[in-house]
Amino acid sequence: MLSESYAGLMAQARGLAEAASLAPESRTLTPRAPWRFLTARLWPAPLAAIGDALAGPLPDIVIGCGGAGAVIGAALRRRHGLRAVQIQHPRMDLRRFDVILAAIHDDLTGPNVIVTRTALHGVTPARLAEAAAIWRPRLAHLPRPLVAVLVGGSNGRFRLGALEAEALGIRLAALAADGAGLAVTPSRRTSSAAQRALALALAGPRDAGAAYLWDGSGENPYFGLLALADVIIATEDSVSMISEAAATAAPLLVARLPGHSRRIRDFSATLIASGRAREFTGRLEVWPTIPINDTEAAADELRRRLGY
Repeated sequence: MLSESYAGLMAQARGLAEAASLAPESRTLTPRAPWRFLTARLWPAPLAAIGDALAGPLPDIVIGCGGAGAVIGAALRRRHGLRAVQIQHPRMDLRRFDVILAAIHDDLTGPNVIVTRTALHGVTPARLAEAAAIWRPRLAHLPRPLVAVLVGGSNGRFRLGALEAEALGIRLAALAADGAGLAVTPSRRTSSAAQRALALALAGPRDAGAAYLWDGSGENPYFGLLALADVIIATEDSVSMISEAAATAAPLLVARLPGHSRRIRDFSATLIASGRAREFTGRLEVWPTIPINDTEAAADELRRRLGY
């Protein structure tokens, strides 16, 4: 698996590899100076730009995710004849890859393209059941309905700073005042200022035993929250988080943020139009839902196309 050190990218590659019954080995792409200051598509010698990530034996199949993963995967295919699988739009000639897996909002088609409704991931019924067994007693003190809140961060397209986190926290505190339980987890992209603002806004519900906020220490509760939630709220900056939430049976509310991305807005709009998600307006909404998870079907099609 080839990607930069972004949790969302690595989760997509790992989820696909596991669903395809491959034994994934992660290679984190960390470009040297001066190449780290340029987009990967401008690297004149891609394999020389990423340090020791490719040291040691290389597998027959490489799965790249994101821009750097695409550039390195295509270079390995050209130089060493490896089969290159790319997750997300590669932003280069599609013929440089054996298979490309792209979500529908990427607007990508071609003979070597597999289209999915959401991002790929590792959320499976077995993993959710395992996480539920671990986290059910730890979160048993929280009121029901239990609202899991997945908080992302600023990413160049959307802004989630202290002010946005405070506003979200105030709306969440109102849900707790109406009787809901809150289980909130920030991500690695959530800034320390945003985490402090969120903690301050949720101080009342936490003191009352109605809210749990992961502080980043100890075991990550993420899969436990997905497994146990009656409703999930996810900030709109992360396609990966929203896709993972959509793979559960819980109703999904998308929390809007300042900023704009046509692709991400198209993605959330498609989920909302299908009835799988709704916009979070500050009210708790519950409706019948069906999980959406194309990872296993995409992995099956990948295996068929690669002939194994």
